[in-house]
Amino acid sequence: MRRLLLAGLLAVTCGVGLARAQSGAQDIGTVRIPKAVKAEDQVLKPGTYRLRLSGESLPPVRGETPNSEQWVELLQNGQVKGKAVASVVKADQLRDVAKTGAPSRGAARVDVLKDHYVRIWVNKGGDTYLIHLPSAS
Repeated sequence: MRRLLLAGLLAVTCGVGLARAQSGAQDIGTVRIPKAVKAEDQVLKPGTYRLRLSGESLPPVRGETPNSEQWVELLQNGQVKGKAVASVVKADQLRDVAKTGAPSRGAARVDVLKDHYVRIWVNKGGDTYLIHLPSAS
C-alpha cells in the first residue's frame, strides 16, 4: 500500500512539473529586493526571490506585439509569494526603449525609483523583462 501511495505521489508530482514545463513556465533569474513591495496585493518582504515566467501572457492591446506583457511569479523557498506583470522587450527593440545600459545577458538589476517603486530588470537570452512593483509603505 505504501509503495502504491508513493508511486501515485511521484506520478502527480511529475505531472505537475510536466504541465508547468509545457505551459511555458521558465526561470528568468534571481534578484534581491531591498524593501517591502506589493505584487498583486501581496506584500513581499525584503529578500531574495526567484523569478519564473508563468506561461501566461496578457492579451495585446491594439498595435502591441503578442506576449509583450507576461505574468511573472516571485518565489521564495520554492513557494510563490506573489505575481506581477513584466513588460517584455525583445533584443532588437532594446535600443529604442532603453536610454541607459541594460543588464548584460543572464544578469539582473534592481533599482529603487524615488522611493515609491522598485524596478526589476532582467536580461534573459537577450530579451529583457521589466517589472515595476509599488512600495508597500
